[in-house]
Amino acid sequence: MDLVLLCVFLPLVTVAWGQYSDYYYGPYNYGDNDEWANVYRQGFNFQCPHGQVIVAVRSVFNKKEGSDRLWNYACMPAAQSLGEPTECWWEEINRAGTEWYQTCSNNGLVAGFQSQYFPSVLDREWQFYCCRYSRRCPYSCWLTTEYPEHYGEDMDMMMYTYDHYIRGATTTFSAVDR
Repeated sequence: MDLVLLCVFLPLVTVAWGQYSDYYYGPYNYGDNDEWANVYRQGFNFQCPHGQVIVAVRSVFNKKEGSDRLWNYACMPAAQSLGEPTECWWEEINRAGTEWYQTCSNNGLVAGFQSQYFPSVLDREWQFYCCRYSRRCPYSCWLTTEYPEHYGEDMDMMMYTYDHYIRGATTTFSAVDR
């Protein structure tokens, strides 16, 4: 009788565990702290593997290095409920030395970044790599305001559940603070 119960409940536990993994990931592995996507004052290109999206962003600021930041990202597979990626593209460039706000067009999710540093304005230009999935991403989006609160603060932002995605970003620029 115990063997029959085990045969009945084991598949249910397996399905429940598989569904659990669709909604939560534990701590992200950025790799070693020295593994940054860039070095100060240099450009970089970071793309998640196909079918994955950015789920964590870490950044450290250094005024002595041209008021620049080191950047590091973590990727995870997109939720199965979104289906497969149907297309990926690079969005328009957000120019250095200006304020900007951008979200991925065509209901895309951020799957990478490209950036170039410009010493003349002590700022970076950015371009997002976006991917659209076969099933529509929910539109209940909002802009976080706490990462970072001040231009010189370090940041470590993580998406803890599968119902949150990075769809864009915004920046401020001050000619005084750079």
